[in-house]
Amino acid sequence: MLLGIDVGNTQTVIGVFLEGELKEHWRVSTERERTADEIALTLGGFLAFVGRSLQQVDGLIISSVVPEMTRALAHMAEDILELEPLVVDSDTDTGVPVLYEDPKQVGADRLVNAVAAIHRYGAPCVVVDFGTATTWDAIDREGRYVGGTIAPGVEISAGALFRQAARLARVELVAPEGAIGRNTVESVQSGIINGTAGQVDRLVELFREELGEDAKVIATGGLAEVVVGRCRTIDVLDPLLTLEGLRLIYERGRGPV
Repeated sequence: MLLGIDVGNTQTVIGVFLEGELKEHWRVSTERERTADEIALTLGGFLAFVGRSLQQVDGLIISSVVPEMTRALAHMAEDILELEPLVVDSDTDTGVPVLYEDPKQVGADRLVNAVAAIHRYGAPCVVVDFGTATTWDAIDREGRYVGGTIAPGVEISAGALFRQAARLARVELVAPEGAIGRNTVESVQSGIINGTAGQVDRLVELFREELGEDAKVIATGGLAEVVVGRCRTIDVLDPLLTLEGLRLIYERGRGPV
């Protein structure tokens, strides 16, 4: 049994694979202070809920943008599971050449997404990941990671607005019926959701000018479903894209589990 764990700044996604097939998945808040023991208890609880256990884990692959969590997960794997985890970084053999000026600056999750996108949808393609940041990643016709764009995510933008504008209260992050808000709540929702959708579409248009008009656009990430319905340029919504990429990278390096 393979565990794939993608640690983001806000949320962590966990996947359980058996014979190459995703059987279970969970999304939890990222808590940077968690110890290896606490992580093991949490994972063990999730697995027990579906009739499985940590003792059944044969492999573990991690992509993480939170160093504290990376260390804690690695310690858990080594000390509790007695496994050597595969931690994805710029030195990992993913099969995707990276054309970034400094490949070490590319987040592990972005590399993992690129692997899965090429496998599932072909190249060229663009991956839009709606997480703490919203990222656009470009894969060219030769299947190379070209680069991308990073912008504040939906929740970051909303949080900054609510902190700086004293008279604006927090609102639920859902798309309103129309673009023209009839009250303050709808006005804020339209600005955040429709504004993000417009940003997504414009950057995708610019990416396609460089990659080719036939570049497929895949959306993923915890907040993708909130925005994708208002985007014109998204071809596919694939919320579990990163987990698939983790599986592919693990099997490439260590074989199937």
